[in-house]
Amino acid sequence: MRNLVLAGLMAATALDAAAATLTLKVSDVRKGVGHLMITVEATADGWNGRQKEAARARIEAKAGEVMHHFEDLPPGQYAVQVMHDENDNGKLDSNFLGIPREGYGFSNNPKVMRRATFEEARFELPAEGAEIHVRLR
Repeated sequence: MRNLVLAGLMAATALDAAAATLTLKVSDVRKGVGHLMITVEATADGWNGRQKEAARARIEAKAGEVMHHFEDLPPGQYAVQVMHDENDNGKLDSNFLGIPREGYGFSNNPKVMRRATFEEARFELPAEGAEIHVRLR
């Protein structure tokens, strides 16, 4: 029994050592209303809604810049998408032409006039952690 407990503690310690922190800085938040909806995806399937996300957060918006930390992520490849849900209706509102009315952005800030692909937004999270910056459009 004692060996089993020791093995469990050693495994937990090894898992903690392999966990990284992703610090996300979101800038160009236009208004201090509603929430920022953030998803961290580890795969293209997750990015396209066919798999559960690696992490998610819903944080209060404030005009200007917002920081958020995702703890205990395994090192690896990720992509982040952010939506400013100003009216808290759970979706990105757009006008009759399909142009978003609310802020949105992706890791790597790709200069595309559509939703970025996983490959365009993908970045490496090393074991020591990383800070990324997403500018809202």
